[in-house]
Amino acid sequence: MFLYGSLEERVPEKHPLRPVRVMADAALESMSGRFDEMYAKAGRPSIAPERLLRALLLQALYSIRSERMLVEQLEYNLLFRWFVGLNMSEPAWNHAVFSKNRERLLAGDVAHELFACVVEQARALKLLSDEHFTVDGTLIEAWASHKSFKPKDGGDDEGGDFRGQARRNDTHQSTTDPEAKLYRKGHGQESRLAYLGHVMMDNRHGIAIDTLLTEANGRAEREAALAMAAHLPGRNQRVTLGADKGYDTLDFVNGLRQYAVTPHVAQNISGRSSRIDERTTRHDGYHQSQRKRKLVEQVFGWIKTTAGLRQTKHRGRERVSWMFTFAAAAYNLIRVRNIMEAAT
Repeated sequence: MFLYGSLEERVPEKHPLRPVRVMADAALESMSGRFDEMYAKAGRPSIAPERLLRALLLQALYSIRSERMLVEQLEYNLLFRWFVGLNMSEPAWNHAVFSKNRERLLAGDVAHELFACVVEQARALKLLSDEHFTVDGTLIEAWASHKSFKPKDGGDDEGGDFRGQARRNDTHQSTTDPEAKLYRKGHGQESRLAYLGHVMMDNRHGIAIDTLLTEANGRAEREAALAMAAHLPGRNQRVTLGADKGYDTLDFVNGLRQYAVTPHVAQNISGRSSRIDERTTRHDGYHQSQRKRKLVEQVFGWIKTTAGLRQTKHRGRERVSWMFTFAAAAYNLIRVRNIMEAAT
């Protein structure tokens, strides 16, 4: 018995992955020149980068825990094979080959280019604000345990029990992921080996427009926000940037004003006077920014739960940064799809 047909026929016309595939293909098409440049001397890898990136999108969209499980599903899941571009008889890749080819994309900064292409699609659809934005940071737990956090001088904590002992980033370092830092996001919270992921979002539809991943320290959120704010068109038009009360500091507020960006930062009135005065808070736009800025938590929530980055499975700041930006691009694809479907 023989059955004739195609994968295209097996995917319903209104399946939610169809518009995602269209947007992803448009972004990958615009990156074709970069792929040719990356592999011009040695030839294309055994897995075409377009297929590899579509497979990684599936991993983020469907919360697949590992690349081994992803490759396994590509063997029998017709929907996944259609999205990636495999036909029904084509064998899936070995998971080790898949991981090795993914590593080759790290050097090309492909995740940031894909993210930028998706943002440009949102801008072309007139979904982005040109005036009002929000910035925030979140903790990305490193793939390293507390037991790996050992003295830099090569010594060892007595008996291997670190409870009650002072351990600091200037004297200790993780042997598993040396770039991860011991950090706690707030008072009363547990210290973790972690990185900080930062997102700048437009306030109209909650679409991420910029990302940055830094080491975890008490200044990183404000420094990252200023670095991203430098790219906003503040000198040519009125631009606002919302943030929570952790950004209510003199250096941050003055830094934004140097970029001609109006700081719509939540007032921190616990124990000292706020750097945001009535000149800013008396306007309705300030209160609108305070309501809209909470949308950034949806970005972080999706990245950490659906895309699985509450605790990264990668080591080193470069790899974690790549995956954080890639997850933000996947979030934007879903966000743009939902906005466009709601409008029709």
